[in-house]
Amino acid sequence: MAQRVIDYWFTTGSTHNYLTAMRLPDVAAATGVAFRWRPFDLRTLFDERGYFPFPKGSPKTAYMFRDIERRAAARGIPIALPVPYPLPDSMTANLVALLGIREGWGIDYIRAAYRRWFQEGQPAGTDPNLSASLAEIGQDRERVLSLATAAANRDALTAETDVARSIGLVGSPSFVVDGEVFWGDDRLEDAVTWARHGTLACATPTRD
Repeated sequence: MAQRVIDYWFTTGSTHNYLTAMRLPDVAAATGVAFRWRPFDLRTLFDERGYFPFPKGSPKTAYMFRDIERRAAARGIPIALPVPYPLPDSMTANLVALLGIREGWGIDYIRAAYRRWFQEGQPAGTDPNLSASLAEIGQDRERVLSLATAAANRDALTAETDVARSIGLVGSPSFVVDGEVFWGDDRLEDAVTWARHGTLACATPTRD
């Protein structure tokens, strides 16, 4: 039987995506399901809708961070809040992530950048996070930035964002399985169940 593949759509500036990026390789190894990492620019979709989900200083933003903190503790994922949000340059973070995925080092970069953001308080996409994360995985900063910000890579990110729009993505992380969209880190297990069985009927019932 062919290995099932889930499209994992994310924006590097997404906060809940920290949880997913940190645990996804272990989930893939444990379940036998493969994940295709697909960066896109969620901020563009928000701007088109005149919408931003977590305004700075709002009760919703405070809840969001507390939710991430609880979930990180439950999963044994280190976290040190507060962290800078929103990112000052999520576009560069996404461009570097996309280039890395295309060249084969993207997952290591994304996880390194998230660790520095959520454990050391360094925003992804800017220095010192950017330079340190690239150095950690053996990538030359100048080469990477030159290619990441070039027109071809920008066009590729736009194309991926267009696909995300066309399939109706509304947030990050999102998991797409045979046209079914599962939004949020807390829906990762549902996406895996759907990929393996084509239904959620066999999933363990939970209370939200």
